[in-house]
Amino acid sequence: MSETNPPTKEFRAGTVVAAIWTETAATNGRPVPSYSIRIQKRYRDDKSGQWKTTSYFRPDELPKLALVVSRAFEFLTLRETEAVSSVPAS
Repeated sequence: MSETNPPTKEFRAGTVVAAIWTETAATNGRPVPSYSIRIQKRYRDDKSGQWKTTSYFRPDELPKLALVVSRAFEFLTLRETEAVSSVPAS
């Protein structure tokens, strides 16, 4: 999870962002995805004028936070469901 390794998917609501990274590990010789989610807010620092990030949110930002978290959950849940349903029956 670094700037050189971009996220698999991002969901934004204004300045609130949920980013999802995917890593794959082998379990019993089969690739199994593992997900990490980072949630943060971008803001411009009044003193320096530079863009910064924080994991603190104001009460009025909670609906945006809930939205990006819900979208990330939906993306991961549907992705897992599709992966299971695409496995051929034996």
